[in-house]
Amino acid sequence: MTELLTKQTFLEKVFNYEKNKEWTFEGKVPAIIDFYADWCGPCKMIAPILEELSEEYGDKINIYKVDTEKEQELAAAFAIRSIPSMLFIPMDEQPQMATGALPKQNLKEIIQQVLKVEE
Repeated sequence: MTELLTKQTFLEKVFNYEKNKEWTFEGKVPAIIDFYADWCGPCKMIAPILEELSEEYGDKINIYKVDTEKEQELAAAFAIRSIPSMLFIPMDEQPQMATGALPKQNLKEIIQQVLKVEE
């Protein structure tokens, strides 16, 4: 199940950018963060795909969503200019950003290559 993050839960579960200048991931497993908005057509297309991936990978990864309309500070902190934008966060490396509504197969490849997680 994908989880909607507020600024507060983002600071706790992903990255406390108020406390740390360097990237420090707070999570226990790799994560994907979907930056979206309710009015965004491609965002609506990708939402069910992310739900499917969440079920397929179970607790091997966390999939979070950030509403860029409600959480403008978070969107600004990550310089989100177009949506959907997804932040892929491996455990021990720098996160990588991808923009656009990627097909499920592409997302699975990124999960394997960037997050180092197999189904």
